[in-house]
Parts: sequence; C-alpha cells; structure tokens
Amino acid sequence: MNVRVFSDKYQLAAAAAQQATTALGRAIREHGRARIIAATGASQFEFLEELTKTPDVDWKRVEMFHLDEYVGLPATHPASFRKYLLDRLINRVGIARYHLMNGEVDPRQAIAEVTAEIRQAPIDVAFVGIGENGHLAFNDPPADFESEAAYIVVDLDEPCRRQQLGEGWFKSLADVPCRAISMTVRQILKSREIVCVVPDARKAQAVAKCLQGEISPMAPASILRTHPNTIIYLDRDSSALLPPEVIAALQA
Repeated sequence: MNVRVFSDKYQLAAAAAQQATTALGRAIREHGRARIIAATGASQFEFLEELTKTPDVDWKRVEMFHLDEYVGLPATHPASFRKYLLDRLINRVGIARYHLMNGEVDPRQAIAEVTAEIRQAPIDVAFVGIGENGHLAFNDPPADFESEAAYIVVDLDEPCRRQQLGEGWFKSLADVPCRAISMTVRQILKSREIVCVVPDARKAQAVAKCLQGEISPMAPASILRTHPNTIIYLDRDSSALLPPEVIAALQA
C-alpha cells in the first residue's frame, strides 16, 4: 500500500484520475477490456469529474460494477447509487456494459445476478473511499473480514447513516435506510489494483484510525494495508491527524 498526500481535493482528484486512467489503459491493452468497481458518495465528486473528462480511456471497453446500494430505495431517489453512477459516470462517458445492484427486488435475487457476472473474470481496478466511521463500501464496523460471498446484506450503523444525512442525500435521519447490499471486503481485495480517494477534514479521524495501529474489523478500511497494489489519495485535511513520520513511512 502507498499513500499520496496533496494540498487540496482538486489536486488529489486530478492525480487519482491520472492513476485510474493509466490502470484502465493497461487493462484494455492486456485483456482487451477493463473491469472496474466504482465508488459513490460526495467524496468522489471531484475524482469522477476529472476521470470522465479524460480523452484517454476507451470507455466502450470498460465493464463496471458498483460497491453498494440501499435496500428498498428506488433508482429515482436522489440518494440512489444507481442514479449517482448513471448521472456521474455511465451516461457521461458511454459505458455500455455495467451491472447495477437493484435494491428494489429481493436482495438474494439481486446478489445472485451480480455475483454471477463479477465472478466471470478478475476486477482490474477498484475505485473506493473510506467512510467517516472507517467503512469500506457499506461494511461498517465491525466489518466481516471472512465472508467469501461477493455481496452481502448489511445493517447500517448510526454513524454511517448520519454521514449520508450530513452529505445532504436525505432530509432526516429517519429517511436513511437501515439496510444495504454491500460488496464484501474480500471481494474488494480481489481487485488487481485499488485506487482509494479520501478527501476532506471529516474523514481525518477515520484515516488516522485505518492507516496506523491494528488492522481490525473495527476499522474496516485498515484491511487495505494488506493489499499489495493499493494507492490511497489524501489531501491536507484528510491526512491532518496522521503524524509526519507515519505519512513518510506510508509514502516510502
């Protein structure tokens, strides 16, 4: 794992998008296509904006999966991750092959359908973030580090739900769903490369907890430290609670 720190979220986004573009191009050259996992949430806005502006990706050769979706939330809801990805990635660049998790059907059916697709070949690059509670996808603490399933149904803890409220996706905490379908930790770690985008001061506590100390289900994104080809992109604000010597060691 390697960590890169930038002065602000815009420089962070530009650098992460360049890394993503390189990874996509490599996969397309080597395999004829690139299979990706895309993250959502307010922290990914600038990254996706930069990524979708690049002319250097043959998006017709990209196959996309996403990390998670709320159980029972319509695709028309502003907080739907299906809507998010259609608006901010798929329709912008013309991805023709994508697999969106349907939270409106029986979760077992939705999981079975996407699992059959994701297991056909390895994922070349995963775009992920770190939640305010340290979650990876919707794997809130204590996260399941053992499940071999591709996706599972999870109960969202209150800090996670408050993050969604704070980002403006819902009008009240009561409106935030309590359950979601999430890609598992082990499925994420099967990706050949992971690009983790984590800007903003509100992520600083989670970043400090996940990037130093024990690798633990109580700090779910700490598991990224076991992956040999992960780059975590931070800005000055999100890295503010990491001691300089820790940052230096993670950049080595």
